[in-house]
Amino acid sequence: MKNLVIVESPAKAKTISKFLGSDYTVMASMGHVRDLPKSQLGFDPDDNFKPKYLVSTDKKKVISDLRKHIDKDTTIYLAADEDREGEAIAWHLIPALKIEKNPIKRIVFHEITKDAILAALANPRDVDQNLVDAQQARRILDRAVGYELSPLLWKKVRYGLSAGRVQSVAVRIIVDRENEIRAFIPEEYWRVKADFINPELKAELAKINGKTSKVNNEQEALKIEDSLNQGIYKLTDIEEKDSTRNPAAPFTTSTLQQEASRKLGLSVKQTMIVAQQLYEGNVGNIPGHTGGLITYMRTDSLNLSVVATTAAKAVIDEEYGKEYSLSKPRIYKSKAKGAQEAHEAIRPVNLALRPSMIKSYVENIQYKLYSLIWKRTLATQMAQAKIANTTYKIEAGKNKEYEFQVKGQRIIFAGFMKAYTEGSDNPESALDSTEKILPNIEVGTILELENLECEQNFTKPPARYTEASLVKKLESEGIGRPSTYAPTISTIQAREYVSKTEDKKLIPTPTGEVVNSFLVDHFSYIIDLGFTAKIEEEFDEIAEGKITWEQVMRDFYGNFKKIIDEKETSVNKEDYLQVREIGTDPKSGKPVSARVGRFGPFIQIGTKDDEEKPKFVAIPDHLNMDSITFEEAMFLFTLPRVVGVDANGEEIKANIGRFGPYLQVKTKYYSLKTDDPYTVELPRALEIIKDLDEAKEKSTIKSFDKEKIQVLIGQYGPYIKQGRKNYKIPKGIEANDLTLEQCLEIIEKDAKSPRSSKSTSAKKAPAKKAAPKKTTAKKTTTKKSADK
Repeated sequence: MKNLVIVESPAKAKTISKFLGSDYTVMASMGHVRDLPKSQLGFDPDDNFKPKYLVSTDKKKVISDLRKHIDKDTTIYLAADEDREGEAIAWHLIPALKIEKNPIKRIVFHEITKDAILAALANPRDVDQNLVDAQQARRILDRAVGYELSPLLWKKVRYGLSAGRVQSVAVRIIVDRENEIRAFIPEEYWRVKADFINPELKAELAKINGKTSKVNNEQEALKIEDSLNQGIYKLTDIEEKDSTRNPAAPFTTSTLQQEASRKLGLSVKQTMIVAQQLYEGNVGNIPGHTGGLITYMRTDSLNLSVVATTAAKAVIDEEYGKEYSLSKPRIYKSKAKGAQEAHEAIRPVNLALRPSMIKSYVENIQYKLYSLIWKRTLATQMAQAKIANTTYKIEAGKNKEYEFQVKGQRIIFAGFMKAYTEGSDNPESALDSTEKILPNIEVGTILELENLECEQNFTKPPARYTEASLVKKLESEGIGRPSTYAPTISTIQAREYVSKTEDKKLIPTPTGEVVNSFLVDHFSYIIDLGFTAKIEEEFDEIAEGKITWEQVMRDFYGNFKKIIDEKETSVNKEDYLQVREIGTDPKSGKPVSARVGRFGPFIQIGTKDDEEKPKFVAIPDHLNMDSITFEEAMFLFTLPRVVGVDANGEEIKANIGRFGPYLQVKTKYYSLKTDDPYTVELPRALEIIKDLDEAKEKSTIKSFDKEKIQVLIGQYGPYIKQGRKNYKIPKGIEANDLTLEQCLEIIEKDAKSPRSSKSTSAKKAPAKKAAPKKTTAKKTTTKKSADK
């Protein structure tokens, strides 16, 4: 083999192989091939933090397959991604493949096109050890925090918990916001609105005696209303101002994640998955196009190449006309700490490839994300928008002491807005980009009032973070880098330290809060935003060759390890027991408490010291262990409840189990997917049972009731089920022809296979499941004038 090109993913390998001749073989390493061992610290603090890298178990076959294509004369091109993680992947391949004596060339590119790949092959470089060391520093420092701190959490809080350097900071940000919301005291204020007719106009009180209006209570509002009813409404001034708007900068990783969340409803992780597909060209066959559709999607640079700005101008001239393009490119400078300006922002590799040209050949979500990137890139090189802002000022009140205002705007020249306007996390601000044309009225006109409304309002607490706004916060604080945002946010949800509300807001779980409390109390510097940002800056300095990674570890590890050792003896586990006494059970006289167990928060009646085993029930998601009332807690114990009887006179019971809410008839169980076990009525229960019985009958090929064995049809084809265990039917055996003896033989063989292992589990607290939904009548606090 003459030349072997090693990339990270099969999709990328497939795309790049189309550009190269038969002298090149392109293969994938499937990401990192070596890592620190999972079962030990993985580095030696006494030997200058020397890491112990091992080929990952799941990568041994990858290494073996790559080795088959290498002989002593093979030139190896290491073509991992152009960032620190990619540099480290390339570096690890050398010892893993034992290719130190082979000709090795490191090649990089930020887009997967034929020109970019050929240019990279023509301009190879060596592996950049500074970038590798920056990645090593992050990996080893993060291992130190996780490996040393997690066992302490097990001992002092609860087994199975874990801590992470960046993840724990992200949890702290979310917990701090939740505490702000809890501590928030709403303040009353009133808005005074006037609706006019002939012509129609909606105005709001803006000034009182020349000063910005502030109406604190109903008494003040009624006083204003009284004065307004004794005067007239006169248009006294029309103020007109022209303004200009500039387009938002081209996409970086974080801004793409934010905008895809706002406009497409994608999670941070989903955005990166689709962006990776577009970058690698892992899309349908687009006529006339080969390769990736966008440039590299992990970047904090706002730079656009001359090729890109030139192409943008040509497309703008053609699509919108020359008045919409610029005479010279608009340049953006990044404010992000440690931004790599040598790289490019995220943009289409070929702006001439319109979204409409790919729509029929790619998945819908790929089309939508590409369209977003295409429009944003184009807008960055389009002319400013010109807006005419108009304000009508209306004099009112007995003594002309009040000023109402109406604001409108007209787009004089759309400019970049013709292609794209940036979204916002604040829905109200979205109105700023819409035209609002005011009726033509002359100054001095007396306006005819149709309705006067005094509306009570209360100030709102700060909003919970969304995934997008958390990314924005992390970036603004200098925490993490483009490659870390998505995994950080995925990790804190996977560990169940943070969950999502129905409206996709991030909220800490009780477990997340207790872990955060422990870390704030004893390791506040670890989850301090400033400290975490400083560590990121040190990683940047390593990448620039200014400091060594070993020095960063020495500065961090000694003090950290000392504190770990101190906390082993000084921290009292009882301080972090998540127990809240909320009352006494009137029947048994035993204490009722809210607690957090391995599977989440639950209510318990009694204690482990009682002769009789304690009763417990999961706290549903819509209730919080910190605020659940005694009445709400005791209501949860009304399960199981008898819903009624079926046609055979058998009781139908509703309950919640480990796998969620269900109905039970004798020994048969029926899952309640959307219905509430506390409120489901008999007609609905019978309907659910009938539907599930019919569905089960359709999916059952054979049933051997005595041995509780069934042959069923599932999502992926026929399979055998015994009890709660499923067994794969070997190839060549027809499910319809299976006998009981064959089923037993398949089950027995499966039990003896190496992958089948027995496991034991500790006694579990009930999982968090749905419980009764309560509705509260919304109190109307609006006062309206008598003439409405």
